[in-house]
Amino acid sequence: MKYIPLILALATSVPAFAQQAWNHTTKQLQRSEVDALLAQPDKVLVLDVRRPDEVTAKGSFPVYLSVQAKDVEQQLSFIPKDRLIITVSNHAHRAGAVGDLLLAKGYQVAGATGSEDYEAQGGTIKRIAPPPAKAAAPTAAVSASSPSVSASSPEPVLDAATTALALSALAVLP
Repeated sequence: MKYIPLILALATSVPAFAQQAWNHTTKQLQRSEVDALLAQPDKVLVLDVRRPDEVTAKGSFPVYLSVQAKDVEQQLSFIPKDRLIITVSNHAHRAGAVGDLLLAKGYQVAGATGSEDYEAQGGTIKRIAPPPAKAAAPTAAVSASSPSVSASSPEPVLDAATTALALSALAVLP
């Protein structure tokens, strides 16, 4: 009975992410396992499945492929099957779910890790500063003979699928 207050104090002091049970087929990797895999860069692919704002805020590994967890199934053709894959999220749970998906699709998955967990275990995470905001370009006068394009038109943003479609369309042109 005298240990109940101690147990309650410990249970409430542990962050919520640490209380989540690991329920994935994909192995949850520890720092030493990740470091051993990263020492073989020609055999490994680090797949970061977080949103860009999370990667910017929390950092990631020096080199990685970024595909958000919600988009992985649609982007499988861009993920190589000849590499051992480490999936990454903040605390490995999304990475574990993506690892399970990749395993089911025939990919070689070494395991899942969380960038915050890896860092808490003494690993080094790189933080990338977002690019500075572009200054607004001055609006150019449009002459009657020039096309109607504003100098302040936003640049097109292409995702991987759009880029692949554009490249395949170019390949069939004479």
